[in-house]
Amino acid sequence: MEEKRQCQNCRHEFRIEQEDFNFYEKIKVPPPTFCPECRSQRRMAWRNERTLYRRKDAFGKNVVSIYAPEVPFIVYERDYWWSNAWDPLKSGQEYDFSKSFFIQFNELLKNTPVPNVFSNNVIDSPYTNHVGYMKNCYLTFASWECENVLYGAQETRSKDISDSRAGVNNELCYETINCEKSYRLEFSQDCSSCINSAFLYDCRNCADCFGCIGLRNKQYYVFNKPYSHEQYKEKMNEYDLGSYEVKQKLQKEFYDSLTRFPRRFAQFINTVNVTGNHCRNMKNCYACFDLYDDVEDSKYVANGGLGLKDSYDGYGVGVVCELLYEGIDTGVTGYKERFSIVVYTCRDTNYCFNCENCSYLFGCVGLRNKQYCILNKQYTKEEYETLIPKIIEHMNAMPYTDKKGRVYRYGEFFPPELSPFAYNETIAQEYFPLTKEQATEQGYTWKDPEQRTYQSDIKTEDLPDHIKDVKEDIIGEVIQCAHSTSSGQTASAVCNEQCATAFKIIELELQFYKKMNLPLPRLCPNCRHYARLRQRNPLKLWKRSCMCAGGKSEIRNSKSETSSKFQYTNTAQHFHGQDKCPNEFETSYAQERPEIVYCEKCYQAEVV
Repeated sequence: MEEKRQCQNCRHEFRIEQEDFNFYEKIKVPPPTFCPECRSQRRMAWRNERTLYRRKDAFGKNVVSIYAPEVPFIVYERDYWWSNAWDPLKSGQEYDFSKSFFIQFNELLKNTPVPNVFSNNVIDSPYTNHVGYMKNCYLTFASWECENVLYGAQETRSKDISDSRAGVNNELCYETINCEKSYRLEFSQDCSSCINSAFLYDCRNCADCFGCIGLRNKQYYVFNKPYSHEQYKEKMNEYDLGSYEVKQKLQKEFYDSLTRFPRRFAQFINTVNVTGNHCRNMKNCYACFDLYDDVEDSKYVANGGLGLKDSYDGYGVGVVCELLYEGIDTGVTGYKERFSIVVYTCRDTNYCFNCENCSYLFGCVGLRNKQYCILNKQYTKEEYETLIPKIIEHMNAMPYTDKKGRVYRYGEFFPPELSPFAYNETIAQEYFPLTKEQATEQGYTWKDPEQRTYQSDIKTEDLPDHIKDVKEDIIGEVIQCAHSTSSGQTASAVCNEQCATAFKIIELELQFYKKMNLPLPRLCPNCRHYARLRQRNPLKLWKRSCMCAGGKSEIRNSKSETSSKFQYTNTAQHFHGQDKCPNEFETSYAQERPEIVYCEKCYQAEVV
């Protein structure tokens, strides 16, 4: 049985299939009233990964925090929050059947201490958030087991890298996206086990390659052409990436060539019956993104994995867990964690925030090693089991209605208007970007950028072109971001990318650039982060047909300044001969995009 329903947020139609109903019945929740995309956006509006502020904690100590100074929360410095010096049950409250549940939860959230940032086991890494087991890291977020990582996001077990995203086991890498097991790799995307290379896309087991696409097990290639060892060395002498001007020219040349080469419809490794993108070692999963290793029977999940089973609607979830639903940053041997934010190693919980190693909780904040609690109040097992059905019935009879008229009964995630974060402080802005006007119209809050009143010491156009000409005294100087303008001591951004308007070079960073022969950046860390985001596909799927038309691709419009249309000529015979490829698929490349998109068989025929 399949049902079509109208999303109460965007009003678009979405489907609920029989397998979905089976899942909802298994975890005892009603079917959703928001479509999958709106559910994802709603969850993300509760996760601030990288917007940091200076504020006072509850004891007057200056801390770096994800909560803006005006947010009326009780903020504890992280180490104190993790100590046993305070008791979260002291903020517990009786359930009030005269109020909406979400109103009561919001009151509890404001009355229960929260840590200034979400981090665990970090050394000399104060400007980080949603991280664990980190050492000497700076402005790095949503990462794990890293050392000497600068300006990173979603990095795992990486060392001595800068300005990279979604990497695993990398070392001495710069400006990489979705790369793994690589060493001295720069300006590259979707690569694995590559060494001493730059400007690569979808290459595997390559060394000493430059400007290449779709290579396998190759060495000494430049723009997909083979060279001898000596020829390669001579060619590399022409490409001095220590110069910003040379780097910009080569980057443009590489991107132009990348546009003309077919793209694989999705990045999959060892998957069976899977749709989405960037998936590895998975089966029976639909609309899943950035998941890896032993993931089964899940839908609408992004960023996680590692033993995730039978779960729906999550971001940052996984590590040996099962039956998770509507969560963000949840899992780690979790079971039946529903509607939760930063909840680990918990069992049978509903509507919890920042809880660990608990079971049978409903509407709790900041609990550890507890069970049978409601709104941070302790109950006996019998009392808990008697009260929970009454609360669920009350949530349905007295729902929360937000300012846009959207109704929140049991089964809906937390309303975004109760989030302590403005829309543009959260990852919702990264995956579902809105203008201030659009966000306000849709019922989200928005935080205008703070007025910057400092004086820049250096403008980007005055920076040395080559890293060899950069002196040590650049450390600590205020450099104006190329995306900002200044008038006197006031600076403002000319982009919609959370521009910081200025930035500084730290000592570890300058050492890295010198060692790697890389020019100084011209953009602030936020603008560089958003530039990487633009290179990644959305968490969305479109039904399309393979664009292989026989011996050539279909003709596409080009973004290149030198050509308006282009057509790729195949280098190998494909299974369909001179006929158009009959294969169809779901892909994260929208129909109107300029890339040539091939099915798995046609793409594999073209990689070298």
